[in-house]
Amino acid sequence: QVQLVESGGGLVQAGGSLRLSCSASGRTLRRYDMGWFRQAPGKEREFVAARRNSGAQYYADSVKGRFTISRDNAENTVYLQMNSLKPEDTAVYYCAAGAWRYSGSYSLIADYWGQGTQVTVSS
Repeated sequence: QVQLVESGGGLVQAGGSLRLSCSASGRTLRRYDMGWFRQAPGKEREFVAARRNSGAQYYADSVKGRFTISRDNAENTVYLQMNSLKPEDTAVYYCAAGAWRYSGSYSLIADYWGQGTQVTVSS
């Protein structure tokens, strides 16, 4: 079992930055590909970013060039640095641990989810 706990969400003005953290316990994150998803009110959960154990990184087109995912296996933590935030980035952000696989399209297939952290970007 892996327990994931997100932190770092909050309220920020458009153009600002936030850094989300995802701390894991129970098992080392080394064996998992890690990622972030988000869900805005009234919308389905969507993929944001992933970082594989190999170091390969993947991003949704909507966040490319603005968001950066990183991981510290020694600290068992994954980060999402979010810059140039826009109101449309407002959502609950979820950390996930799983495997990068093809299931209709390539994405992170999560075995474990965090509880989510709210990010609100004001205009």
